[in-house]
Amino acid sequence: KATASLNAVRTGLTGRTVLLPGDDAAEYEDHVDGYAKEFQPVGPRECVLVQSLADTDWRLARIPALEMAIYAQGRLQFADEFQDRDAALRPSLTDLRTLMTYDKQLRNLHLQEARLHRRREKDTAELRQIQQERQRREADDLELASKFYLAAQHDHKPFDPAEYGFDFPTSDVEAYLEGVRAANLARAMLTNEREAAFGAANARSQAA
Repeated sequence: KATASLNAVRTGLTGRTVLLPGDDAAEYEDHVDGYAKEFQPVGPRECVLVQSLADTDWRLARIPALEMAIYAQGRLQFADEFQDRDAALRPSLTDLRTLMTYDKQLRNLHLQEARLHRRREKDTAELRQIQQERQRREADDLELASKFYLAAQHDHKPFDPAEYGFDFPTSDVEAYLEGVRAANLARAMLTNEREAAFGAANARSQAA
């Protein structure tokens, strides 16, 4: 198992292969589904970025186990080299020998970890930008559609968003308008409360 884990330093953190023979495919699917539910991608590019984030974090989660496997192999490989030393020192000496022997593999592991972190930061930034731009476009489209909707209501005509080139249902427009009304009502109530508080404070000041 330790040897297989060392091979994963070369094959499990780079390239197209994400799942290793010992990985649980069902657990991986649940992992990817969790990212899809969290980020709710829309369109091909967002889906690609979310998949990349899921795969990158899957690989990052593998790194601590790989590092432990290297030291576990060292404990087995060099178990007899320090029998003449104090028992309390043997684990540290063995780990040092492991570090010196597998320095290249450990450094490669840390380089791959840094590379994966950079990829995750890059993908996260791009996904955030794409989603923010999409949400702004959707908000603009809903605002415009709401004007057509209100005009149709005023003229007692039916309203179909598709006729105006929108790809969302009428219920989305109605929900948007309800949100606008709720926000306006909340602002009005807050303004009234502030004016009432200011008036009460003014009255107390004049009474004093």
